[in-house]
Amino acid sequence: MIQNKSSKYTSLRSILIIWFIFFSIIPLALVSWYSVIKFQKAIESEQLQRLKANGREIGVILADYYSQLVKNRDVYASSPQFTYNLSIADLSALKVISNEWLNSNIVSSLAIYSRDGHRLSFTEKKNINSSIVNQQTTNEKIILNKKYLAHLSDQPDLGIINKDLEGEIELVLFSKVISSAGKVIGYIEQKIKIRENFLSQVKNKLKLELILMNDTQQIVASTLNLESNGLKKLLENKENPHDSDSVLEVKSKNNPYIFLMYPVSWGKSALSLAIGTSKKESLMVMNNVNVAFLGVISMVILFLIVTIFISTSLLLRPINELIDGLRAFEKTDSPVQLAVKNKTEIGLLTETFNHMSYKVFQARNDLKSKIKELETVNNDLKIAQSKLVQSAKMTSLGQLVAGVAHELNNPIAFIYSNTSHLKDYSEKLFKIIEEIEKHPGQSEKIKQDNEFDYIKKDLPLLIKSCQDGAQRTRDIVIGLRNFSRLEESLLKEIDIRESIDTTLELLNGEIKNRIKIHRQYENIPPMLCYASQINQVLMNLLSNAVHAISGNGQIWISVALSKLANQAVDQVLISIQDTGSGMSPEIMDKIFEPFFTTKDVGQGTGLGLSISYGIIQNHAGDIQVKSEKGVGTEFIITVPLQQSSQNKTKAKD
Repeated sequence: MIQNKSSKYTSLRSILIIWFIFFSIIPLALVSWYSVIKFQKAIESEQLQRLKANGREIGVILADYYSQLVKNRDVYASSPQFTYNLSIADLSALKVISNEWLNSNIVSSLAIYSRDGHRLSFTEKKNINSSIVNQQTTNEKIILNKKYLAHLSDQPDLGIINKDLEGEIELVLFSKVISSAGKVIGYIEQKIKIRENFLSQVKNKLKLELILMNDTQQIVASTLNLESNGLKKLLENKENPHDSDSVLEVKSKNNPYIFLMYPVSWGKSALSLAIGTSKKESLMVMNNVNVAFLGVISMVILFLIVTIFISTSLLLRPINELIDGLRAFEKTDSPVQLAVKNKTEIGLLTETFNHMSYKVFQARNDLKSKIKELETVNNDLKIAQSKLVQSAKMTSLGQLVAGVAHELNNPIAFIYSNTSHLKDYSEKLFKIIEEIEKHPGQSEKIKQDNEFDYIKKDLPLLIKSCQDGAQRTRDIVIGLRNFSRLEESLLKEIDIRESIDTTLELLNGEIKNRIKIHRQYENIPPMLCYASQINQVLMNLLSNAVHAISGNGQIWISVALSKLANQAVDQVLISIQDTGSGMSPEIMDKIFEPFFTTKDVGQGTGLGLSISYGIIQNHAGDIQVKSEKGVGTEFIITVPLQQSSQNKTKAKD
């Protein structure tokens, strides 16, 4: 049936629009965003690669400086004239050589030391572009550092970086001079000063900003004003300034920068170069790209939105017509036919609807007649089912009455046989009383003649025997009443162990002297159920167990409480196991089917286990069977300790 309340349903237009947004606009936006991010990263990566290349170029320049100093050392240290003048400490000759040395290469200053480390000569360029020198002699008593001497004892060179009093960086190379005899005759100290104009030349050449830091993380030279943009604080607080992968960004509104830390070595010492470039141009490019992307995406999204609204309107119009036709078909008993307006799948759907409408009209008429027939058959089936169930109950009742009658016959017959003796004893006692009243002096003789002593001894035993028989009869009647509980049609809490014992009591005539009962009862709380129905299940199962044992045998009955975490309420677990003939797998698959029985004709209806299965199911329980041919059978019943409201209705029905 078609519901008139459309608020219960989601609009197909909304679903299509949501799908469209999810599968077109959102992916388009994500792809665009991803493209912009990747483009930005590509620009930044290109900038970093260029900065690394520039760092390597600066490193090559410093390496060339180091190689030049080593080459100068080798040229003069191999000169016999220089080694001779150094060995005899000829100061005037050493001054001439120093002047030539400074005028011919990039060295800023030159110092010559004796073999014991005393400085013999010191020559310095005052201006990197002039040949003016200032010479100092050994009168200053300057001695080479012991650490340097110790290092040069094993190595030919020692490269270090110093900072002079003017704050300029000095690239220093100490070298030892060895004579032709293989002995150390002195030391040479060459210095190159890295001044501001060096950084300016590199900046103009490479179009970069440079910041020079020593190995103690102090800034010694820069092409930027570091105080205005906060870069000085970033550099001096950086944990590892010699990390070649370290990148610093200076966020400035006017002109942001990106800097790459590039380490440069000089012998045992290290310099850190912060090589930077402006991000202003790249940001302008990114802004232009973003504007272009946003413009294109906005136009595409607008076009797609207009397209989806138009397409959904065209697509849903014939579907809405079909919905209206279905609603009209619901209100009438005649077939509804719609006009086919196109040759697409929608048109095919309309034709199918017209055909279906006619078929449904025919099916309705056929269904009405079939319903009437089914109602008649159903009523007949209910009557037949009621008769069959009643027949099964009467059969079970007949078997139960036969057993109970047999049980009642023994104590009643015993009591009946004893009544004749009671009558005889009472007559003799009355006779004794009458004779004694007539002949008081012959009382002993009268008692002896009438067996008074024997009557006195046997009469209490006879009375007790009658009382035992009456008590047995009373117990059987009470057990039968408790089993039937005809007055209890409502839910009631019962002790399931007591119900089992009552059932066994009723079956005692068939159990006695041939079947041994083993009881294993746990202490469980009362179970809420329909007592008469549960008793009927127990009677069916225990009766089947007794009948399955042809001769002597055993039956094990156990009652326990199952408390599993996945169960809403506690379950009562009842197991009834016998040593009967057992069942084959083929029979086990059919035992709960109605009218299936393995007993002879007239001995069973095949409804006992079927009815028992329905009772347990209506109590929200479960019944399982395990059996092996020639070994025995076990029925396992699981029933909730408490019944829900839904289960109460099912069980009652």
